[in-house]
Amino acid sequence: MALSYKARRRWALVILVVGLPLYIIVASVLATWLNPQNFLVTLALYVGLGIVWIMPFKSVFLGIGQADPDAPPEDDQY
Repeated sequence: MALSYKARRRWALVILVVGLPLYIIVASVLATWLNPQNFLVTLALYVGLGIVWIMPFKSVFLGIGQADPDAPPEDDQY
């Protein structure tokens, strides 16, 4: 079942406000636990984790910045 535009906007907000900070904490704990000694390995780890978090939510964020397709057209006449 596809989410409506308003539902996708709400879920995107929840993901950004709640989920992203939690993911940042988990990613930093993971990076600390792995303790890479090389700067490039650390950089690659953070870049990889920064890309991986969005993959499951790609469909939620798709088209959020666009106008609501379900909204009635606005008249630009004054």
